[in-house]
Amino acid sequence: MSTPRQTSRPASGSSGAFRSLKGYNYRLWAGGALVSNIGTWVQGTAQNWLVLTVLTHHRASAMGLVMSLQMIPQLLLLPWTGSAADHSDQRRLLMLTQSAMGALAIGLGVLTVTGLVQLWHVYAFALLFGCVSAFDSPVRQVFVSQLVGDEDLHNAVTLNSLSFNMGSLVGPAAAGLLIAAFGTGWAFLLNGASFLAVLASLFRIRTAELHGADRASRARGSFVESLRYVAGRPDLITILVMLALVGTFGLNFSIFISTMAVRVFHADARGFGVLSSMMAAGTVIGAFASARRRERPTLRTLAWSAALLGGAYTLAALAPTYWSFGAVLAVLGLGYLVFITGTNALMQLSTEPAMRGRVMAMRIGIALGGAPLGAPIVGWIADNWGPRWALGVGAASGFSAALVGTAILLRRARRRG
Repeated sequence: MSTPRQTSRPASGSSGAFRSLKGYNYRLWAGGALVSNIGTWVQGTAQNWLVLTVLTHHRASAMGLVMSLQMIPQLLLLPWTGSAADHSDQRRLLMLTQSAMGALAIGLGVLTVTGLVQLWHVYAFALLFGCVSAFDSPVRQVFVSQLVGDEDLHNAVTLNSLSFNMGSLVGPAAAGLLIAAFGTGWAFLLNGASFLAVLASLFRIRTAELHGADRASRARGSFVESLRYVAGRPDLITILVMLALVGTFGLNFSIFISTMAVRVFHADARGFGVLSSMMAAGTVIGAFASARRRERPTLRTLAWSAALLGGAYTLAALAPTYWSFGAVLAVLGLGYLVFITGTNALMQLSTEPAMRGRVMAMRIGIALGGAPLGAPIVGWIADNWGPRWALGVGAASGFSAALVGTAILLRRARRRG
């Protein structure tokens, strides 16, 4: 297969931070996704609070296990999830996965509202949600190219992240108020209802206006084919290594924020939600700035954003007060946004359309699949050494990824010289 050449030349489409919203299909999709994203963050905050303060006595290791169960399917189901994204009708597959995740949220909500929920229930629902999400995540990411085409793909990916992080700005704070007023169960039920917005948008999409994508042929060994493809692409391997470092030890935000909120600053549910929203504010600022840029991300972008992650984690570990910790979380959110959206857009734009589903599944599997290893370790460190030491692990992951990217950049510079 030929390797698509990446250029830094701006695309010829319209300009502006919100240019992808000019298309009907993407505008419809973005509206439904925003509602669902808020619900997802409401549930995530409620789930963390339920495990940390109701079902256990501040056991960060239990939260780490929940994260592991929710993320391990991204890695274990990798041979099937990417192929499903490349071979299936992406719109119909999204309808199935979104419906299933909504049903799971309602099920957990009913158990919690009725007072029947136990810790093992949360573990089981986390695993089931992770299995469905493993099929949903890669197809949801590559479906964007059908909505806007490659010309505005980077902008649409960034706007997706903006939507997700707008949800993280509103969701945790709303969850804190909802938990304080009515209890955690209603947060899960609210999330279940929010999936109706995405389903409605998928039903109303104009299929005749979708941008065509090269559909991969169905054949045995298609996953092995994707491994060979990536193995022949040093640029993709570099990105995946950086993702593995950050994903395993640096994306455990729920553990970092919740343990600092409860054990260091002694905050209640509302205080916990505010901290999560402060981090989200940084991601929203970063997403808006990134959406305005027409230049495509490069390895240099990934290197400096990973370094920013490491520096922000270091400052967070040293933060003396609740509000100073929250301020650093905003910087952390900015670095995270630039790094994650950069890997997404860079890998999609430099991968052949027929391979994107499998390559993006590999990206998600490596980025999130490392968490089952990292989350329990980070949780154990937070339990036994304290939350500040756990943040130090996050700092090390960011700096390590930055070193990998910088080393490759220096090697390229020497070759050119």
